[in-house]
Amino acid sequence: MPKSRVRKKKVYTPPTDVRPAAATTAKRAKPSPRWVPGLAVALIVAGIAWLVTYYMTQGEYPVAELSAWNLAIGFGMLVASLGVFTQWR
Repeated sequence: MPKSRVRKKKVYTPPTDVRPAAATTAKRAKPSPRWVPGLAVALIVAGIAWLVTYYMTQGEYPVAELSAWNLAIGFGMLVASLGVFTQWR
């Protein structure tokens, strides 16, 4: 059986006069400050600790007067950590 021929393709290089100017001068995003991941992890730990404390003490702690709002505070910390994580580069 005859062997098929291998085609030699040239590597495509776009013409330099057609390139958009924005692609050549693209700015790299600066890395985020060191406190961003630290704050996000701290919010996760605090939110979970708040919720676990609320459930384990059957609503007596962390703040008994807030009753079910303790859940909103705990989950709010978790959602806030997601917002902080979006800023992490």
